[in-house]
Amino acid sequence: MNILLTGGAGFIGRWVAKRLLDEGYNLWVLDDLSNGREENLTEIINHPGFKQFIKGSILDESLLSSLFDAHRFEICYHLGASINVQDSIDEPRTTFNNDTIGTFYVLEQCRKYNTKVVFMSTCMVYDRCNDETGIDENHPTKPASPYAGSKIGAENMVLSYYYAYGLPTVVIRPFNTYGPFQKTGGEGGVVAIFIKNELEGKTLNIYGEGTQTRDLLYVEDCARFVVSAGFDDRVNGEIVNAGLGRDISVNDLALLIAGDSSKILHVPHIHPQSEIQKLLCNYGKAKHLLGWEPQISLEEGIQRTRKWIVEGGLA
Repeated sequence: MNILLTGGAGFIGRWVAKRLLDEGYNLWVLDDLSNGREENLTEIINHPGFKQFIKGSILDESLLSSLFDAHRFEICYHLGASINVQDSIDEPRTTFNNDTIGTFYVLEQCRKYNTKVVFMSTCMVYDRCNDETGIDENHPTKPASPYAGSKIGAENMVLSYYYAYGLPTVVIRPFNTYGPFQKTGGEGGVVAIFIKNELEGKTLNIYGEGTQTRDLLYVEDCARFVVSAGFDDRVNGEIVNAGLGRDISVNDLALLIAGDSSKILHVPHIHPQSEIQKLLCNYGKAKHLLGWEPQISLEEGIQRTRKWIVEGGLA
């Protein structure tokens, strides 16, 4: 089976690539390296199933067309995207082009060959959670940033191709994913950033009051979920969440990692208007349709991530 993975040189993409190769599939990776990096693929690029790394953009329709024409992919895992909330606020055009228009270009190629589309969305499309039952797929959405708005627009296009053309598609919404190979600087890597700062004797800076909560999903659990969505027809035409099913405040996360409140500093929030105060995943649908549930606890995941960073993980 021939599979295309966009964004495969990114943090989650790297783990999805590894799992697909371990399961014996032929894999092509497309990434423009605006967020990903080739070093993420060092350990797997010589695998016999790894057919090609293509440095290129999902906005390059001729490149996409040539790839699909040559290899007639059976599944496209579409993870390629602009993912930084603040960047989307500062310069929304890039995020909209990559996340919405780029997804449309991918869909058009998949429609030609009836290629199944697994579209990576985000928990950032949701409004805040108000109770302990967690956020399920029917929870209200709230595009509080152009990033979230672009993802919601793309989600709707992905589902429209299922209804209009019968194309097998699924929208997946993993919650806050962390683990080895996540960058230790920049947005999205709160666990990695906190661990790196703690190891270097630096303060752990928390945006705002730190009472906001996150549902933190270990990356190998996330990759197992992503891959499984491509091979099960029961999720076609569906939106499916994945998370740990447990949330933790950023304050408590920092204390868990630092072990000392004196090492924690609160700083002004860079985009309070786009903050989601409570994120807690209800993954019941993934469990029901895919038989998926997380296997790695937050404490074990932090330990694994710390070990990777200590052993010289990519900065």
